[in-house]
Amino acid sequence: MNGVSTQKIVPVLLSGGSGSRLWPLSRELYPKQFLPLCSDRTMLQDTALRVGNAVAFTAPLVVCNQEHRFLVAEQLRQSGIAPRGIVLEPVGRNTAAACAVAALTVAATDPDALLLVLPADHQIRDVAAFHEAIGIAVRAARADRLVTFGIAPTAPETGYGYIRRGGFLEDADGAFEVAAFVEKPTLEVAQGYLAEGGYVWNSGMFLFPAALLLAELERHAPAVVAAGREALEKGAADLDFFRLDTDAFAKAPGISIDYAVMERTGRAAVVPCDIGWTDVGAWSALWDVGAKDEQGNVVVGDVLLDGARDCYVRSDNHLTAVVGLENAVVVVVDDAVLVADRDHAQDVKRIVDKLKAGGRTESVNHRKVHRPWGAYQSLHTGERFQVKSLTIAPGSRLSLQKHHHRAEHWVVVNGTALVTRDAEQVLVYENQSIYIPIGTVHRLENPGKVPLTIIEVQSGSYLGEDDIVRLEDSYGRN
Repeated sequence: MNGVSTQKIVPVLLSGGSGSRLWPLSRELYPKQFLPLCSDRTMLQDTALRVGNAVAFTAPLVVCNQEHRFLVAEQLRQSGIAPRGIVLEPVGRNTAAACAVAALTVAATDPDALLLVLPADHQIRDVAAFHEAIGIAVRAARADRLVTFGIAPTAPETGYGYIRRGGFLEDADGAFEVAAFVEKPTLEVAQGYLAEGGYVWNSGMFLFPAALLLAELERHAPAVVAAGREALEKGAADLDFFRLDTDAFAKAPGISIDYAVMERTGRAAVVPCDIGWTDVGAWSALWDVGAKDEQGNVVVGDVLLDGARDCYVRSDNHLTAVVGLENAVVVVVDDAVLVADRDHAQDVKRIVDKLKAGGRTESVNHRKVHRPWGAYQSLHTGERFQVKSLTIAPGSRLSLQKHHHRAEHWVVVNGTALVTRDAEQVLVYENQSIYIPIGTVHRLENPGKVPLTIIEVQSGSYLGEDDIVRLEDSYGRN
């Protein structure tokens, strides 16, 4: 990485988004950053690995939704990355509060550190060019600048904010002053930007000297820093995570780092770059970057096309046939199907809003729900009964618990289960079953070295997940 100082850069991965425009694949409890949308790895893993193998970087600091903590930890573990820390946000407060907490955390031990702030749900195809841009940004940051990365526009995009470039920075060749931040424009205005030149897309990626960021936040958004500092002081370690104090963090204004600082400071700089970037903000973005057939279609999964042109079609589990459609998005998952005009891909968020307003769970969970011990999937629900498939990872166990309204029958189909049932412990092998009566204190464990799969049949007057009384839990969920 040309021009990068020998002092290490701390990558700060922001993983708080819900990715609602990528519904039905992205859900509130399993959003797009945890999905393999652009490669065989998830977007979080790609983001971490992008800065994981260069000597200029330390281990990453992750700021994430507390509901996603085990997903973050497991996906980083799978990638061989040991994070500097995982900070848990109890409520969403946009990027200013997350950046403030990250800067306070790092500055406590290294006030001269540089923070490379990266949303965990972006794609960058040219990593070498990205590292070159970071090298330029480091020189600007060393000259007391708050640096953003501006993407060379390839089209009059109306879904991105723009930055108007100012004059050259003499002490950082390749970086420029920021003349203005511009909100998402109309198509006509965006076309004018491209014709005029001197405008770049606002990527939402930054390089900040920690101490300078805190100083500018204190000047322009002091309530953000105050809330972050109090949330850290009153927060506490929890297993491998750090939980911010809920009441303190909730006091932070819900504003972006752009609005809080970058649009107000006199120290803003921009590094224009062409790095194959997209924020994967909608299904149309995946069509843009996907490999297309001769008719311009991007296909993922078991799909048959006839007379389709310029479509994005994805099917995760079902044969999906598309006939005669043009410029369409078709996405098929276990419990939902989306069909949209590709030009209206940004409007998918309105469907998610309607699901939430109707109290439907399809905006929150997939049919397969991930837990720190593995996952479960609902197979069938009827009057006073429900059938689920549970997969428990080797060495993992569920909480010690009981239910007030349901009994459970467990059938082992793969592996060996160690079952606690009141005072007794029983080993249950493949093709054997066990019964858990209502009110019985119980626990399910996988003592083996292969995944344990069981079929669970629940029966009773109420089958909701909130009929779980946890008496002891290995994952701090009591």
